[in-house]
This record gives sequence, C-alpha cells and structure tokens, in this order.
Amino acid sequence: MTSTVLFVCVHNAGRSQLAAGLAAAYAGPRVRVLSAGTSPEDVVSPAVLASLAELGIDRSNEVPTQLTPAFAHQADVVVALKPGLDLFGHPDVRTWPLPDPAGWDVDGLRELRDHLDARVRELVDALA
Repeated sequence: MTSTVLFVCVHNAGRSQLAAGLAAAYAGPRVRVLSAGTSPEDVVSPAVLASLAELGIDRSNEVPTQLTPAFAHQADVVVALKPGLDLFGHPDVRTWPLPDPAGWDVDGLRELRDHLDARVRELVDALA
C-alpha cells in the first residue's frame, strides 16, 4: 500500500510546491505526493520552479490547488509549512515552520530548498 503525503502552505506557490517537488523526485512510486494551499495563488512561483529545475526537477505543469476537507483526507500525513493553518482536523499533521519565500529569487531559495530536501528525504523514507 502506498502512503500519501500532502504539503500545505497558504498560497501553494512557494513552500508547499518546493517540498512537493523534492518529495516527488525522491519518492518515485513509493509515496504519493500532493500539495495545496488554503488561499492559492494563480501560478507557482517562477523562482521556485527555477530552483527545482537546478536539480533537474520539472514542476512547470503544476497549478496551485485549493485545500478542501476531501483533499486533506486523501493524505496519510499532512505537512503544514506554516503554523496555524486550518487542516480540517486531520489526524496526522506535522508542522515544519518555514519563512514565506514570496518575492525571493533563486539564489535566496537555495538554502531553503536544501534544508527542505533533507527533511523531505527523511519523511519519504519513513513513509515508504
């Protein structure tokens, strides 16, 4: 049985897309990876896409997704990348507080991306 992880932030344009891109690249078919936002933007941050592209990860087809109760409950684990999000009473929420990278360039995102990469790998390994 495959586990599902859902990464959530506010806009689903930065933090959650970055985490989901890293997780999907690392997990392959071992773990299903989703991302969503409580108030999604129209597009994923170009800097986030460029940061992932530096690692050979193409997420250019991603579109920010609205978090709904049904979407949240598809996941075995929800990772909130901002404290205080309404996650509809999900039974397994892990909070990884991260700065909001809105307006950051690729150079600024690298440290955040590398920090997230290590955490994502640990989580995927634990779920696989």
